[in-house]
Amino acid sequence: MCGIVAYIGPKEAYPIILKGLKRLEYRGYDSSGVALMNDELRTYKKKGKVAELEEKLVGRDVHANAGIGHTRWATHGEPCDRNAHPHTSANGKLAMVHNGIIENYALLKKELENKGYKFESDTDTEVLLKFIEDIQVNNNCSLEEAVRIALKRVVGAYVILLLDQDNPDTIIAARKGSPLVIGIGKGEHFLASDASPIIEYTKEVVYVNDYELAIIKADELVLKNLGNEKITPYVQKLDMELAAIEKGGYDHFMLKEIFEQPSTIQDCLRGRLDAAAGTITMAGVEKYMEALVNAPRIIMIACGTSWHAGLVAEYVFEELCRIPVEVEYASEFRYRNPIVNKGDVIIAISQSGETADTLVAIEKAKEQGAIIFGVVNAVGSSIARISHAGAYTHAGPEIGVASTKAFTAQLAVLNMIALKIAQTKGTITKERYLHLLNEMQDVPEKVATVLSSSEHIKAVAEKYKDARDFLYLGRGYNFPVALEGALKLKEISYIHAEGYPAAEMKHGPIALVDEQLPVVFVATKDAYHEKIVSNIQEIKARKGMVLATITEGDDTISGMADDVLTVPSADELIAPMLSVIPMQLLAYYVGVAKGLDVDKPRNLAKSVTVE
Repeated sequence: MCGIVAYIGPKEAYPIILKGLKRLEYRGYDSSGVALMNDELRTYKKKGKVAELEEKLVGRDVHANAGIGHTRWATHGEPCDRNAHPHTSANGKLAMVHNGIIENYALLKKELENKGYKFESDTDTEVLLKFIEDIQVNNNCSLEEAVRIALKRVVGAYVILLLDQDNPDTIIAARKGSPLVIGIGKGEHFLASDASPIIEYTKEVVYVNDYELAIIKADELVLKNLGNEKITPYVQKLDMELAAIEKGGYDHFMLKEIFEQPSTIQDCLRGRLDAAAGTITMAGVEKYMEALVNAPRIIMIACGTSWHAGLVAEYVFEELCRIPVEVEYASEFRYRNPIVNKGDVIIAISQSGETADTLVAIEKAKEQGAIIFGVVNAVGSSIARISHAGAYTHAGPEIGVASTKAFTAQLAVLNMIALKIAQTKGTITKERYLHLLNEMQDVPEKVATVLSSSEHIKAVAEKYKDARDFLYLGRGYNFPVALEGALKLKEISYIHAEGYPAAEMKHGPIALVDEQLPVVFVATKDAYHEKIVSNIQEIKARKGMVLATITEGDDTISGMADDVLTVPSADELIAPMLSVIPMQLLAYYVGVAKGLDVDKPRNLAKSVTVE
């Protein structure tokens, strides 16, 4: 949440920062701004999307070789020009951008007001900046030292970047709980919330850790901890290509990412699953296999779409591995007093690897002796680094705010982990194991088949786009897919939608059914098929409209439903990776039909780095 980008070096900073902000706009798009350093410190900011800032700056003096930029997702204060970042100090010499939340800002603000400080915005960011300024003035110390002192007092999460008019050749940065990556060029440095603004300039990066301070000049990078001890930067190679963060001819990133799924699932399986040899190779799983096999319990911790992936995995793990599984919302888990015992395995699922609630939850579980296993997409992310072991999903950058390809990649990884444990533990027959390996291997081709029916799904979406409410129903492995379908529709079209287990319909939601309510059934052929047919009949008897996702050749449901979306036949454990595709496309095409910005839904941000 919130995108930060900065540059210092011989080039013009503004064009680099502006392009970076556009690439980071999926992290927040309420307002944006830049601070540029040349002979003096100049700050420009504007409510709305980055394009509105760009228009405002046409004809302005934007010459600078150092600068910081920000695109905002509002936490404290409504979206408006005065709440936009960067904020400036009372003396006008400092400018700062911030991603995160300062939890004790009200206390700090009161202290500063008692000293005579005035505030131009409603933000916690301005409070932190003026707190740093106050320390610098009263202690007659450097900005670096003032930041270090201030952050020892601050409670919350942050990445901050500061420019100082008295030291125009330096950017000061620090982080705790929010991501920051520094790109190393030839006599220049790039800073950003993730690597997308950096990759066209350099593949050499340093990921800043919690409680680290960076002092960046054009030709020098110094890392320190809050105790003022120098740290040797760990330089890594970026495994990302520029084409991965561009639309590539698609109308929206969301559509591109939906259509990338045959290749992203294949990338996830490649080098791991070999159906012909009957093997799954996953180094992180193998390293902790004894702990996984003997785990008294597995707890999956996630948020949003990743939580739905965990729900599917709960069915798979319990079926194949015979290990009790609990799936927890990270935001609830972190504030409960959960019972976590030594030997429990925590699987943390996150696309960004930076989800604030998930991070805090696994830190808490780790302290209690649990083994932490991360399933993340972003290489070098915080969850990846805090975990004992893990597996990357290799889905590539996901720019559309609503997650699509990350979900199917998470299912692919979780299925492979479950199969690997089951084979080692002896809770699956050889025949069933080999059958499921072959089923997994066939998923990319089957997903491509589903995508080939996108025009039909587009036509169906046009039919239902004006509905005010939707009900999504599924059973067994398809119940979490119903939840995910409802979430996608809410995110992208702003239509109210609810997901339920189909059998629970009679315990309340059926009261909503009338001829105006579309009811979406995720009803591929599985052990529950006859039961869900009965549920469809119950909806039709009450004049509800039925839109069903079914297995090809299912004449029973196709003869009952008003509209059907088909997927190829697959084992019920594997089917969610196919049945979710029509749900994604339906949400996308409904949003487009309603004229909405499907890549940047209102009020949402891609990486939720604050609770």
